[in-house]
Amino acid sequence: MLQNKVALVTGASRGIGREIAITLAGQGATVIVNYQGSKEKAEDVVSFIKENGGCAESFGCDVSNFELCAEMIGQIIEKYGRLDVLVNNAGITRDGLLMKMSEEDFSKVIDVNLKGAFNTIRHASRYFLKQRSGSIINISSVSGVSGNAGQANYSAAKAGIIGLTKSVAKELGSRGITVNAIAPGFIETDMTDAMPEKAKEAVKSQITLGRIGTPADIAGVAAFLASDAASYITGQVISVDGGMVF
Repeated sequence: MLQNKVALVTGASRGIGREIAITLAGQGATVIVNYQGSKEKAEDVVSFIKENGGCAESFGCDVSNFELCAEMIGQIIEKYGRLDVLVNNAGITRDGLLMKMSEEDFSKVIDVNLKGAFNTIRHASRYFLKQRSGSIINISSVSGVSGNAGQANYSAAKAGIIGLTKSVAKELGSRGITVNAIAPGFIETDMTDAMPEKAKEAVKSQITLGRIGTPADIAGVAAFLASDAASYITGQVISVDGGMVF
């Protein structure tokens, strides 16, 4: 359980981030629901948490901006006096074949998905070090493990998340701070809902367990990694993909 802990979940207004925020709050954490452009959806997440007896607030911040991340972390510490869990979930896609991909589409995905995680970790780590405790959970992807045609930018960012996770785990481990990554497979989200059924079935045929994952599948692992039960786990990448990639 996560009573008396404060958690920041980036990109938490929908999808996997939303489910992680709700799950952490359900286990007793006070959750800061970060968003960039979806304020109304973020407030819906906060309302849902509060209606179910939890504590939460929303916080708008573009995680690709180094200075804004410093302000966000600073304000959280000023208000709550601590930060115990950081979940780097914020991410975007700009899919396309490499030969046709614009520099802007490559850079934007790297800035949000990878540099965004660096920004929050960079500013939160000083407080974790003072506390001599903390849990950082970075959301990677199966695309970062095995690559995916049409996602050179996204795969590069998510592979970078894995390298970042392992390096930071080694830097912060001596102070009792754990750093792990989750690599989701094909998960039911707004993006996958828009796919044709034929395409979904083609993907499903590659999954050993024979089903598409849900945000709850990811949130459960995140909650475990945030808990004291996972205090001896760090530097790991946990694939939650139904056996899509071995």
